[in-house]
Amino acid sequence: MQTYLVGGAVRDRLLGRPFTERDYVVVGATPEAMEAAGFRPVGRDFPVFLHPETHEEYALARTERKTARGYHGFQFNASPEVTLEDDLERRDLTINAMAEDADGRLIDPYNGRADLEARRLRHVAPAFAEDPVRLLRVARFAAQLAPWGFEVAPDTLTLMRELVTSGEVDALVPERVWAECEKALKSPAPRRFLEVLRAAGALAVLFPEIERLFGVPQPERYHPEIDTGVHTLMVLDQATRLSEAPEVRFAALVHDLGKGTTDPAILPSHHGHEERGVDLIRALAERLRVPNRYRDLAVRVARYHGLVHRVFELRPKTVMKLVDGLDVLRRPENVEPFLLAVEADFRGRTGWEDKPYPQADAVRRAVAAARAVQPQALITEGYKGKALGEALQRERIRAIAEVLDKHPDPDA
Repeated sequence: MQTYLVGGAVRDRLLGRPFTERDYVVVGATPEAMEAAGFRPVGRDFPVFLHPETHEEYALARTERKTARGYHGFQFNASPEVTLEDDLERRDLTINAMAEDADGRLIDPYNGRADLEARRLRHVAPAFAEDPVRLLRVARFAAQLAPWGFEVAPDTLTLMRELVTSGEVDALVPERVWAECEKALKSPAPRRFLEVLRAAGALAVLFPEIERLFGVPQPERYHPEIDTGVHTLMVLDQATRLSEAPEVRFAALVHDLGKGTTDPAILPSHHGHEERGVDLIRALAERLRVPNRYRDLAVRVARYHGLVHRVFELRPKTVMKLVDGLDVLRRPENVEPFLLAVEADFRGRTGWEDKPYPQADAVRRAVAAARAVQPQALITEGYKGKALGEALQRERIRAIAEVLDKHPDPDA
């Protein structure tokens, strides 16, 4: 029985990239031998065990054979006769198909180190095109390794396109699509995830609402980049620059989905795209099982980002409606993620990347002013019930007007 360090830990060590998880492959063992040595079985589809002390994963070396469509359409062989090279051959990319023995000696039968040095994402074997998850993983690795300049090898991109045209991508389960998307959103360059999916033809299948944005024009006066899809990628870049929170980046990514359904007769105008976008976000979130915290922030950004951009033109009463819509009187933690995504939208335009955005501070002042108005004084004056609520709203509008230097009368 021989044990080897494999996968990401080997890759990242050679790349000089920090890593915390270590995975191991065990050659020449049986499940019974692993349990006798104190390992705890956790694998459902194939034999994986946790080390009794470190709790790191140890998997029996295995091969796999395609038996049906989709991620689960494989038959596995984890007999003691399976070699390390056999196990490495089933892996997706050459840079993930390297191993180290107990003495730290590199075992690299598929030239992963050369691809690592060439900054190339290349498949190990033609069997790559049997597993649609690999398409997602390549796009995600492109996002995670973007600071090192990794590109997808042309022949690998060809196989990724085959996964789309063969219909294999259609068999991906929503939870796995979202899991890879979420990892990409946490990466240094989420934009690359989308670009690689689009190059493979998979964006139209997995995220049709985003694919639909490319080629849709916007008014050049406000969007020198014109193309809504290009703008969306630029906004995602700015959100990545402004925040590490994946929720903010997701909200930035989907904030303009409604523009993909604008009536061509009114282009490049996009009247009503905010509410259309809200419906699309909710449908996307339901389809991919997106967590509520992502969905809710994205809905708020889609619905209200235009109001923030125009906050200096708004009546205090309308600003109060924005404050209410964001639910920040009850949940002040809603403010900053929302404003970061909205600022990313403002800056995600050609030539606007470093423009000042005083609107965000104006909204912060308005929120603080509204929150500072408390009911105690009004209760003392005899207000109660509906009258108390109306009086509170008037006082909050007056407070907002004061900090924004506006007339408090909503009809003025």
